[in-house]
Amino acid sequence: MVTMNDHGTRTGALLEPRPSRIELVVLDMAGTTVADDGLVERAFGAALPDATDEQLAYVRATMGESKITVFRHLTGGDEEQAHAANAAFEAAYARLVDEGHCAPLPGAEDALRRLRDQGRGIALTTGFARDTQDRILAALGWNDLVDLALCPSDVDGRGRPHPDMILTAALRSRVSSVAAVAVAGDTDSDMRAGRNAGASVVAGVRTGAHDTATLRLAGAGHVLDSVAELPDLLAAREG
Repeated sequence: MVTMNDHGTRTGALLEPRPSRIELVVLDMAGTTVADDGLVERAFGAALPDATDEQLAYVRATMGESKITVFRHLTGGDEEQAHAANAAFEAAYARLVDEGHCAPLPGAEDALRRLRDQGRGIALTTGFARDTQDRILAALGWNDLVDLALCPSDVDGRGRPHPDMILTAALRSRVSSVAAVAVAGDTDSDMRAGRNAGASVVAGVRTGAHDTATLRLAGAGHVLDSVAELPDLLAAREG
Protein backbone atom coordinates (compact mmCIF):
# COMPACT_ATOMS: atom_id res chain seq x y z
CA MET A 1 0.00 0.00 0.00
CA VAL A 2 1.21 3.53 -0.81
CA THR A 3 0.73 6.27 1.82
CA MET A 4 1.76 9.91 1.99
CA ASN A 5 3.89 11.40 4.79
CA ASP A 6 3.53 14.93 6.20
CA HIS A 7 5.67 16.34 3.40
CA GLY A 8 3.54 14.82 0.66
CA THR A 9 6.11 12.18 -0.16
CA ARG A 10 4.91 8.69 -1.04
CA THR A 11 5.95 6.03 1.45
CA GLY A 12 5.37 2.35 1.99
CA ALA A 13 5.40 -0.60 -0.41
CA LEU A 14 4.02 -0.18 -3.88
CA LEU A 15 0.94 -2.15 -4.73
CA GLU A 16 1.73 -5.23 -6.80
CA PRO A 17 0.95 -4.33 -10.43
CA ARG A 18 -1.56 -6.34 -12.39
CA PRO A 19 0.04 -8.92 -14.67
CA SER A 20 0.90 -7.53 -18.07
CA ARG A 21 -1.54 -8.44 -20.81
CA ILE A 22 0.10 -10.91 -23.16
CA GLU A 23 0.36 -9.28 -26.57
CA LEU A 24 2.61 -11.85 -28.25
CA VAL A 25 2.84 -15.64 -27.89
CA VAL A 26 6.06 -17.28 -29.08
CA LEU A 27 5.63 -20.99 -29.73
CA ASP A 28 8.03 -23.76 -30.62
CA MET A 29 7.15 -26.02 -33.53
CA ALA A 30 8.18 -29.73 -33.39
CA GLY A 31 6.89 -31.27 -30.16
CA THR A 32 4.86 -28.21 -29.17
CA THR A 33 2.54 -27.32 -32.05
CA VAL A 34 3.69 -29.86 -34.64
CA ALA A 35 3.69 -33.62 -34.02
CA ASP A 36 7.20 -35.04 -34.03
CA ASP A 37 6.58 -38.81 -33.80
CA GLY A 38 10.29 -39.48 -34.00
CA LEU A 39 10.86 -37.51 -37.21
CA VAL A 40 13.74 -35.49 -35.77
CA GLU A 41 15.56 -38.62 -34.64
CA ARG A 42 14.92 -40.31 -38.01
CA ALA A 43 16.40 -37.31 -39.80
CA PHE A 44 19.40 -37.32 -37.45
CA GLY A 45 19.83 -41.01 -38.20
CA ALA A 46 19.97 -40.23 -41.91
CA ALA A 47 22.53 -37.50 -41.29
CA LEU A 48 24.70 -39.58 -38.96
CA PRO A 49 24.01 -43.25 -39.79
CA ASP A 50 26.85 -44.41 -37.54
CA ALA A 51 25.76 -42.39 -34.52
CA THR A 52 26.55 -43.91 -31.15
CA ASP A 53 24.09 -44.28 -28.28
CA GLU A 54 25.90 -41.40 -26.57
CA GLN A 55 25.44 -39.17 -29.61
CA LEU A 56 21.74 -40.06 -29.86
CA ALA A 57 21.36 -39.25 -26.17
CA TYR A 58 22.91 -35.84 -26.85
CA VAL A 59 20.47 -35.29 -29.72
CA ARG A 60 17.54 -36.01 -27.39
CA ALA A 61 18.95 -33.78 -24.66
CA THR A 62 19.40 -30.84 -27.04
CA MET A 63 16.04 -31.02 -28.80
CA GLY A 64 14.93 -27.48 -29.61
CA GLU A 65 18.42 -26.07 -30.11
CA SER A 66 19.82 -24.91 -33.46
CA LYS A 67 20.60 -28.06 -35.45
CA ILE A 68 23.89 -26.75 -36.83
CA THR A 69 25.01 -26.08 -33.25
CA VAL A 70 24.19 -29.67 -32.32
CA PHE A 71 26.11 -31.00 -35.31
CA ARG A 72 29.12 -28.87 -34.44
CA HIS A 73 29.23 -30.63 -31.09
CA LEU A 74 28.70 -34.09 -32.58
CA THR A 75 31.47 -33.61 -35.15
CA GLY A 76 33.96 -32.20 -32.66
CA GLY A 77 33.81 -28.71 -34.10
CA ASP A 78 34.66 -29.74 -37.66
CA GLU A 79 32.77 -27.08 -39.66
CA GLU A 80 32.82 -28.98 -42.95
CA GLN A 81 31.48 -32.16 -41.38
CA ALA A 82 28.94 -30.22 -39.32
CA HIS A 83 27.52 -28.42 -42.35
CA ALA A 84 27.43 -31.63 -44.39
CA ALA A 85 25.58 -33.45 -41.61
CA ASN A 86 23.20 -30.52 -41.15
CA ALA A 87 22.41 -30.47 -44.88
CA ALA A 88 21.73 -34.22 -44.80
CA PHE A 89 19.47 -33.76 -41.78
CA GLU A 90 17.47 -30.96 -43.40
CA ALA A 91 17.12 -32.96 -46.64
CA ALA A 92 15.92 -36.03 -44.75
CA TYR A 93 13.41 -34.03 -42.71
CA ALA A 94 12.17 -32.27 -45.85
CA ARG A 95 11.55 -35.66 -47.49
CA LEU A 96 9.56 -36.82 -44.49
CA VAL A 97 7.44 -33.65 -44.62
CA ASP A 98 6.90 -33.99 -48.38
CA GLU A 99 5.84 -37.62 -47.85
CA GLY A 100 3.07 -36.45 -45.55
CA HIS A 101 4.70 -37.19 -42.18
CA CYS A 102 3.76 -33.80 -40.79
CA ALA A 103 0.68 -32.98 -38.76
CA PRO A 104 -0.38 -30.54 -36.06
CA LEU A 105 -0.54 -31.83 -32.52
CA PRO A 106 -4.12 -32.39 -31.30
CA GLY A 107 -5.68 -29.06 -30.37
CA ALA A 108 -2.75 -27.00 -31.66
CA GLU A 109 -4.48 -25.38 -34.61
CA ASP A 110 -7.53 -24.56 -32.50
CA ALA A 111 -5.21 -23.03 -29.90
CA LEU A 112 -3.62 -20.80 -32.54
CA ARG A 113 -7.06 -19.61 -33.66
CA ARG A 114 -8.16 -18.96 -30.09
CA LEU A 115 -5.00 -16.96 -29.37
CA ARG A 116 -5.71 -14.84 -32.44
CA ASP A 117 -9.33 -14.39 -31.33
CA GLN A 118 -7.95 -13.14 -28.00
CA GLY A 119 -6.10 -10.43 -29.93
CA ARG A 120 -2.61 -11.82 -29.45
CA GLY A 121 0.19 -11.97 -32.00
CA ILE A 122 1.69 -15.39 -32.74
CA ALA A 123 5.29 -16.21 -33.62
CA LEU A 124 6.56 -19.71 -34.36
CA THR A 125 10.23 -20.46 -33.71
CA THR A 126 12.37 -23.47 -34.52
CA GLY A 127 15.87 -24.88 -34.54
CA PHE A 128 15.39 -25.99 -38.15
CA ALA A 129 16.68 -24.17 -41.22
CA ARG A 130 14.46 -21.71 -43.07
CA ASP A 131 13.61 -24.09 -45.92
CA THR A 132 12.48 -26.80 -43.50
CA GLN A 133 10.40 -24.37 -41.47
CA ASP A 134 8.75 -23.04 -44.64
CA ARG A 135 7.96 -26.59 -45.80
CA ILE A 136 6.30 -27.41 -42.48
CA LEU A 137 4.19 -24.25 -42.51
CA ALA A 138 3.13 -24.88 -46.10
CA ALA A 139 2.29 -28.53 -45.38
CA LEU A 140 0.10 -27.50 -42.44
CA GLY A 141 -1.44 -24.50 -44.20
CA TRP A 142 -0.43 -22.19 -41.35
CA ASN A 143 1.15 -19.32 -43.27
CA ASP A 144 -1.92 -17.12 -42.76
CA LEU A 145 -2.46 -18.30 -39.20
CA VAL A 146 0.74 -16.90 -37.66
CA ASP A 147 2.28 -13.45 -37.76
CA LEU A 148 5.96 -14.43 -37.71
CA ALA A 149 8.08 -17.52 -38.26
CA LEU A 150 11.69 -17.32 -37.12
CA CYS A 151 14.65 -19.68 -37.27
CA PRO A 152 18.30 -19.35 -36.17
CA SER A 153 19.42 -17.91 -39.51
CA ASP A 154 17.17 -14.90 -38.81
CA VAL A 155 19.28 -14.04 -35.74
CA ASP A 156 22.82 -14.70 -36.98
CA GLY A 157 22.66 -18.32 -35.91
CA ARG A 158 21.97 -17.64 -32.23
CA GLY A 159 19.19 -20.15 -31.65
CA ARG A 160 17.92 -21.40 -28.32
CA PRO A 161 18.68 -21.15 -25.45
CA HIS A 162 19.75 -17.65 -26.52
CA PRO A 163 16.84 -15.18 -26.36
CA ASP A 164 17.42 -13.73 -29.83
CA MET A 165 14.47 -15.28 -31.70
CA ILE A 166 12.05 -14.28 -28.95
CA LEU A 167 13.41 -10.74 -28.70
CA THR A 168 13.38 -10.36 -32.49
CA ALA A 169 9.74 -11.45 -32.54
CA ALA A 170 8.98 -8.95 -29.77
CA LEU A 171 10.67 -6.11 -31.64
CA ARG A 172 8.98 -6.92 -34.95
CA SER A 173 5.62 -7.18 -33.19
CA ARG A 174 6.20 -3.84 -31.45
CA VAL A 175 5.07 -5.14 -28.07
CA SER A 176 4.89 -2.69 -25.20
CA SER A 177 7.34 -4.70 -23.07
CA VAL A 178 9.04 -8.09 -22.89
CA ALA A 179 6.63 -8.68 -20.00
CA ALA A 180 3.88 -8.76 -22.64
CA VAL A 181 5.41 -11.91 -24.18
CA ALA A 182 4.51 -15.52 -23.42
CA VAL A 183 6.69 -18.44 -24.49
CA ALA A 184 5.70 -22.11 -24.75
CA GLY A 185 7.74 -25.13 -25.76
CA ASP A 186 8.51 -28.76 -25.03
CA THR A 187 12.25 -28.56 -24.26
CA ASP A 188 14.54 -27.16 -21.62
CA SER A 189 16.10 -24.88 -24.23
CA ASP A 190 12.67 -23.35 -24.90
CA MET A 191 12.30 -22.63 -21.19
CA ARG A 192 15.78 -21.15 -20.85
CA ALA A 193 15.27 -19.00 -23.94
CA GLY A 194 12.02 -17.66 -22.50
CA ARG A 195 13.67 -16.84 -19.19
CA ASN A 196 16.67 -15.28 -20.90
CA ALA A 197 14.32 -13.07 -22.93
CA GLY A 198 12.44 -11.85 -19.86
CA ALA A 199 9.04 -13.24 -20.93
CA SER A 200 6.51 -13.05 -18.11
CA VAL A 201 4.92 -16.40 -19.02
CA VAL A 202 7.17 -19.39 -19.73
CA ALA A 203 5.16 -22.58 -20.15
CA GLY A 204 6.34 -26.09 -20.84
CA VAL A 205 4.19 -28.67 -22.62
CA ARG A 206 4.32 -32.43 -22.11
CA THR A 207 3.84 -33.36 -25.76
CA GLY A 208 7.48 -33.43 -26.80
CA ALA A 209 11.03 -34.16 -25.79
CA HIS A 210 11.32 -33.31 -22.10
CA ASP A 211 9.41 -34.26 -18.96
CA THR A 212 7.91 -32.08 -16.25
CA ALA A 213 10.95 -32.19 -13.97
CA THR A 214 13.30 -31.15 -16.79
CA LEU A 215 11.00 -28.32 -17.87
CA ARG A 216 10.60 -27.04 -14.30
CA LEU A 217 14.34 -27.18 -13.68
CA ALA A 218 14.91 -25.12 -16.83
CA GLY A 219 12.54 -22.40 -15.64
CA ALA A 220 9.00 -23.35 -16.64
CA GLY A 221 6.50 -21.36 -14.61
CA HIS A 222 3.70 -23.59 -15.88
CA VAL A 223 3.67 -27.12 -17.28
CA LEU A 224 0.67 -27.99 -19.46
CA ASP A 225 -0.53 -31.26 -20.91
CA SER A 226 -0.49 -29.57 -24.32
CA VAL A 227 -0.48 -26.20 -26.04
CA ALA A 228 -4.27 -26.55 -26.30
CA GLU A 229 -4.42 -25.38 -22.65
CA LEU A 230 -2.47 -22.17 -23.26
CA PRO A 231 -5.34 -19.86 -24.33
CA ASP A 232 -7.25 -20.67 -21.13
CA LEU A 233 -4.12 -20.17 -19.01
CA LEU A 234 -3.54 -16.70 -20.45
CA ALA A 235 -7.20 -15.73 -20.19
CA ALA A 236 -7.35 -16.84 -16.54
CA ARG A 237 -4.13 -14.99 -15.74
CA GLU A 238 -5.59 -11.76 -17.04
CA GLY A 239 -9.07 -12.40 -15.70
